[in-house]
Amino acid sequence: MANTQSTQIKITLPSELYLQVKANADKIGLSLASYIRHLTINDTWEKNLPTFPMSAKTEANGLKALKDYKAGKTKAITNIDEYFKNL
Repeated sequence: MANTQSTQIKITLPSELYLQVKANADKIGLSLASYIRHLTINDTWEKNLPTFPMSAKTEANGLKALKDYKAGKTKAITNIDEYFKNL
């Protein structure tokens, strides 16, 4: 594992919030620090995901697929191996 620098922080929470956060951490088997780290990573990750505009062709294909789905023109695939075998 690569060495990464860490910074230790101290936070103050109202008692009721602390108990709720601690209960959530306990529920999934994490320490309070690990749980808060997990929340922070997820929050940061979601806000920093790059987004790219679709090409006009890709957008048109997606909208047509959605229209076909809503019109019942699609079928569910229940066995992927059979699906590829029958292509």
